[in-house]
Amino acid sequence: MQLPETYEKKMRALLGEDEFSLYKNSLKTKGRPGVRANLSKVSGETLQEIIGVPLSRVPWIPEGFLYDETIALSKHPYYYAGLYYLQEPSAMTPAFVLSAKPGDRVLDLCAAPGGKSTAIAGALQGEGLLVSNDISHSRAKALLKNLELAGVKNMCVTSESPDKLAARFPEFFDKVLVDAPCSGEGMFRKDPDMIASWKERGPKSYIPIQREILLQAVKLLKPGGTLVYSTCTFDREEDEGNVQWLLDTCPQMEMDAVPLFDGAAPGFGLSGCLRLFPHKICGEGHFVAKLRKRVEDTRNDAAKDMGETKNVRPPAAVKDAEKQKAERYHKTRKAENGGQTGVYPQIDDVFQFISWKPEPSRLFRQQDALYLLPEGFPDFGGIRCLRTGLFLGELKKDRFEPSQALAMALKPNEYANTFSLPKEDERVLRYLKGETLALYDTEAKKLKKGWCLVAVDGYPLGFAKTAGQALKNKYYAGWRWQ
Repeated sequence: MQLPETYEKKMRALLGEDEFSLYKNSLKTKGRPGVRANLSKVSGETLQEIIGVPLSRVPWIPEGFLYDETIALSKHPYYYAGLYYLQEPSAMTPAFVLSAKPGDRVLDLCAAPGGKSTAIAGALQGEGLLVSNDISHSRAKALLKNLELAGVKNMCVTSESPDKLAARFPEFFDKVLVDAPCSGEGMFRKDPDMIASWKERGPKSYIPIQREILLQAVKLLKPGGTLVYSTCTFDREEDEGNVQWLLDTCPQMEMDAVPLFDGAAPGFGLSGCLRLFPHKICGEGHFVAKLRKRVEDTRNDAAKDMGETKNVRPPAAVKDAEKQKAERYHKTRKAENGGQTGVYPQIDDVFQFISWKPEPSRLFRQQDALYLLPEGFPDFGGIRCLRTGLFLGELKKDRFEPSQALAMALKPNEYANTFSLPKEDERVLRYLKGETLALYDTEAKKLKKGWCLVAVDGYPLGFAKTAGQALKNKYYAGWRWQ
């Protein structure tokens, strides 16, 4: 691998001669691929027990593992059941540092393709709200698929500029993750094509973009909230330089030191940051910093100029205002949809088998599509959304067709009419390819007429319809095994 001369010079100055040699030698080796258990569905311990292939721990990520690159985990039935996400080990770090808790409102501002968002969703455990945003509409579509595959209910996928989100949701989120676009120096080993991109653009072109995103992230963050900034580059200006700039520009922000673990390096010239290098850990290059927004001193710019302090609204007042705003929003959408936000009798064909029932006040219909909005869902009017909540399915004149997203959001034993196969059964692959499944007499007798949930070892894969001694395949065509 031929590194640019200016890059080599910079890294020698950053690391020192001896450590630079170790770093450069690491680029001649192959990094090990990683897999992270989807905590929305399964624990790390359970995944390691049931997957049937050797996994070794990522030392600093409890649910993260390394595996042999010769194993095609993207072709394993459990991948299609959404039990894990294939993710480079260092890239697991930002969401881990964010430490989302059930009930948090979390914004993943640069979220595609979804690795960090699915990790955040697992930490939320279905409680609170996850807004996953990517300014690129095409990348946001891939993000949506990964979130639906992971079975996430309490999400909203948006494709907006950070400034537009900040104008719509000032000081709304408990936690904000900015995994910023960067020069990608930490990915040179994994993707040598990044070197050509670096030569073409370099760090200087990314710094203004990163700073603008960070400014908007501060506006979106509640007082007392947490902001995590991460990149996959080694450049000091993109990393510590941007963090120091943010501290200088936004005095309401302060460092919240990231604890170091074995193999992690501290920041250069700014304490509290964390750096990962491929010659020190089992992963690629990464930078992570954690900041907190002070509860005091939330003055706006105009008030600062006038020497006045704008007090923070009491939490109860904020909550009431948000509730009223959401109620106005849903009343408007109800009127737009002919008042149809109540119970739809068509869905009983499916929900008769589900152990939980959708709260009528959270049902939202848009044309034929029916959604279950997250609890306390705010007014997203004016924001480009690809998905608002859980897509339940489509309402037809006299029937309801459940969605693939609903199937993935179900947990084992939540759907009474389930046909579960062991992962070794050849019919698992046939189902994932979209084929009709033949049933043995004993299997057919156990199933009720109507919509059946097909599962592998109890974990849902998708829907089918019973037809005597066969199951008519309803697996989503766009996800089929190729």
